[in-house]
Amino acid sequence: MFDKVLIANRGEIACRIIRSCRSLGLGSVAVCSEVDAAALHAEQADEQVVIGPPAPRDSYLCVEKLLEAARKTGANAVHPGYGFLSESEDFARAVMDAGLVWIGPDPGTIADMGHKSRARELAEAAGVPVVPGSALLDPSNAESMTAAAERVGYPLLVKAAAGGGGIGMVSVDSSERLSAAALRTRDLAQRYFGDGGIYLERFIPAARHVEVQIIGDGTGHVVHLFERDCSMQRRFQKIIEESPAPGLRSATCSAMLAAAVRLAAAQRYRGPGTVEFIVDASTEEYFFLEMNTRIQVEHPVTEMVTGIDLVATQLRVARGEPLPFRQQDITRRGHAIECRLYAEEPGARFRPSTGTLTAWEMPEGVADVRVDTGYRAGDTVTPYYDPLLAKLIVHGSSRECARDLMILALQRAAVQGVKTNLEFLGRAIAHPQFAAGRMHTRLVENAPELWAETMTPAAQGRS
Repeated sequence: MFDKVLIANRGEIACRIIRSCRSLGLGSVAVCSEVDAAALHAEQADEQVVIGPPAPRDSYLCVEKLLEAARKTGANAVHPGYGFLSESEDFARAVMDAGLVWIGPDPGTIADMGHKSRARELAEAAGVPVVPGSALLDPSNAESMTAAAERVGYPLLVKAAAGGGGIGMVSVDSSERLSAAALRTRDLAQRYFGDGGIYLERFIPAARHVEVQIIGDGTGHVVHLFERDCSMQRRFQKIIEESPAPGLRSATCSAMLAAAVRLAAAQRYRGPGTVEFIVDASTEEYFFLEMNTRIQVEHPVTEMVTGIDLVATQLRVARGEPLPFRQQDITRRGHAIECRLYAEEPGARFRPSTGTLTAWEMPEGVADVRVDTGYRAGDTVTPYYDPLLAKLIVHGSSRECARDLMILALQRAAVQGVKTNLEFLGRAIAHPQFAAGRMHTRLVENAPELWAETMTPAAQGRS
């Protein structure tokens, strides 16, 4: 049991966790870097601890400082949120070795699922289809690389075995580009993840990205909370998510849901997690992509259609309570869509933007619209962290109702002081292929009308 949670994160996810802690009567401790000392998450928590300079390695990624903050405040549990150390086996073990409750899956599960090659093996063992690919490869061995690529076939992806979040993933369409891409991916993976392992995987050009939200209690009891479509992406990063996944046959969805539960149950998974699939848009053939062993950025989509507070459930499971529902108790109502509002310039290859938020208007208070954010007017967007400003989530009785409501929500939002992707999101939601539910992961890449700099001077002033 625990009664005070240290949140090893910042921004909107820290604010989100604080809300669920408060609903359960749990105390909350915010950690913050020096530039975040007056941030919204620090203000909303019951206590705050400034843990270091702005650079993540000196603050949010510093395990010793995080554990010292827990000791200093008497926090007896740690919630990692997403990003930063949320999928670090070493951090999870350090928390548990310090006598604190780790609010997440078993460290061994984090390690297995965090290593993409090992995760593929476990998925295959659980009878889950995987994308055709190779074993781990040595980029300096040109002969073995070429042979493996010929077996997989072009186009293909060179992927970091320990990668995630779109980092360490390069598409290659010919043998001439293979060696350079492999060496570059190895070096990037070593720098970001401390593991230079790479492998090859078939690239499915017309692919949909569909994920299944699961949650388990650590005993092998796992349920799903249906699927989300995350096909609208830029540079392998999700920007729009929704549930249900439009246009998929019910048989395809049912098979993916069952596969996700089967894999998680085999791991005796504890807490919420997401099993991600690539779906061939033309055939609906699906393949395991990866498993994220944490709460997802897009979890509000599932909360809106099921009415289940995923973070509160995660906290209850971490306290040793059984899941408060069975599979047959979980139903889905209507349709939900989430848009990620970033401080970035879509017309400049989505380059992050920094500055002070001189104006900040969000469509809060509008029925069936939810805004998750860690910002307000007067806050400064710095270059040190992910440029996510807010998530706008809507719920409607149908997909068309939800899409109309999202268009309204985006129109009512206004940000000044930094460049944003606000107008880009509006164009994406209105795009004929999105409106028809015919998305794929390269839609944004192939539709420059969405992200090209076409804004008028007046529109530029608003953003």
